[in-house]
Amino acid sequence: MAPHEEKTNESAEEHVPMLEVHQEKDQDDLLPSPVSTVQARPASSNKPKMSAAMIIPIWIVLSSAVIIYNNYLYNTLEFRYPVFLVTWHLTFAAIGTRVLARTTHLVDGAKDVNMNKDMFLKSILPIGLLFSGSLILSNTAYLYLSVAYIQMLKAFNPVAILLISWTFRIQDPNKRLAMIVLMISSGVALASRGELRFNLIGFLTQAAAVAVSNFLSLSSASPDVSCFEASRLVMIEILLHGLKMNPLVSLHYYAPVCALINLAVLPFTEGLAPFYELARIGPLILLSNAVIAFLLNIAAVFLVGAGSGLVLTLAGVFKDILLVTGSVLIFSAQITPLQVLGYSIALVGLVLYKTAGSK
Repeated sequence: MAPHEEKTNESAEEHVPMLEVHQEKDQDDLLPSPVSTVQARPASSNKPKMSAAMIIPIWIVLSSAVIIYNNYLYNTLEFRYPVFLVTWHLTFAAIGTRVLARTTHLVDGAKDVNMNKDMFLKSILPIGLLFSGSLILSNTAYLYLSVAYIQMLKAFNPVAILLISWTFRIQDPNKRLAMIVLMISSGVALASRGELRFNLIGFLTQAAAVAVSNFLSLSSASPDVSCFEASRLVMIEILLHGLKMNPLVSLHYYAPVCALINLAVLPFTEGLAPFYELARIGPLILLSNAVIAFLLNIAAVFLVGAGSGLVLTLAGVFKDILLVTGSVLIFSAQITPLQVLGYSIALVGLVLYKTAGSK
């Protein structure tokens, strides 16, 4: 599960930040400075574009499909190996972006990057480590919590962003934002109080995923949708000395690094167990699962700049509502009136958060 957006299942995405928690002048300070880059080329006419009316529904379908498919693998087929699945997705993405680089113009931005050892150690590797941690944690949460409840918890993302930005003095607190924090926090608390199958391990795992993914989004120029899709829209638009990477270019560099990191972790977490299950699951399911996740990454490229931050925020809210409904219909998840009330309060706070950030 697909990630700032849940990055990501959740990722990714270029654009106007969902909440401008840092000034334009601060972005270079927030990122490790590479030793050298090739100056970005002017925006070309062949930059991939698609109307918001077309790409937003496609993104909603793909994003929802990744989350539902992953949950189906974990809980219905009982293939409970999130580290292996994330590693497989990243390996497929590493290969896929290189195929696209040879056959399309979608990854042309990679030509603007003069990759060297210093840039790799100061930028790619640290963010890759955070990326891997966020993906593993967010996917692991689905072993313990329902899809519906996880979407409710994701409404807490703006609060995490604000708390981190206030802690590191990226943004100064004010009364309006404090009220929004209180509103969202109260809504998520009510939703948690009404959860019939609350699991502390799952809750803490998802909370850690939110913290890592939003710390990552503040360490980079994150996409609008990443704030509510931190665990699944895993592509991040990174600002490297004025050089912008679109989601696929970011994935081109981070996917191999994250795959290797996860592969190193795999023996200590899941061992050989997932490999013994491959025959039971079958290659078709694993391949189709990775293809859908990769198509979501491609959709993120076209989502860049497709609409205002508020439009993308509302699209994300609509997608999460669909996922909550789908979780009830497909997986027979149980939600209570208290959860509906709490989630509604949190969603109103989320929209107010975006509105406040746009001013």
